[in-house]
Amino acid sequence: MKSLPALLIALSLCSSLPARATEGGSGDPRYAIQNPPAYAMIGDLLIARPLLTVATVIGAGVFVVSLPFTALGGGIGDAGEALVVAPAKAAFARCLGCTGEGFEQRE
Repeated sequence: MKSLPALLIALSLCSSLPARATEGGSGDPRYAIQNPPAYAMIGDLLIARPLLTVATVIGAGVFVVSLPFTALGGGIGDAGEALVVAPAKAAFARCLGCTGEGFEQRE
């Protein structure tokens, strides 16, 4: 239990630091960097990411079970996108605390 106060102090110190990321900070025009607040990052890390990871695993299972039926209907790509790819992108390809994917492809 001694580590809990230390963790809370470390989190509060990290949240008071100024953010260094700026728009297009990587120099690559394909990326648009968002600057979410610390509480959004903490909530994303502790709540959203685990739930999205579970949703990805459950979606993959549902996709495999429904595969014979979706193959008959010709909607394998749509089912895979909705059940597996969309939750996986939200869980793994999005920056911590961002509301979008964390990057946007510019043409």
